[in-house]
Amino acid sequence: MARVVVDVMPKPEILDPQGKAVLGALPRLGFDLVTDVRQGKRFELQVEGEITDAVLAEIERVAGTLLSNPVIEDFEVHVEEHSVAEVARGVGR
Repeated sequence: MARVVVDVMPKPEILDPQGKAVLGALPRLGFDLVTDVRQGKRFELQVEGEITDAVLAEIERVAGTLLSNPVIEDFEVHVEEHSVAEVARGVGR
């Protein structure tokens, strides 16, 4: 099975109160290097078969109609070998 990831982020002109809250908390926790935070969503989709241009086009339609709000959010679709959970467990290293 293949894995397609859709990352959804607020458009740059949209306020991001969650990102601002994280940014405000970081210096209080001793993290001084971060200058901006934007919070978004990540979707990992399992797809049967090979990833083709047609499959990616279908995922783009899913992302644009269900996974994101195109008025206030941008999204990016890409293929990944391993999920975040697999990477955390050391798979693929």
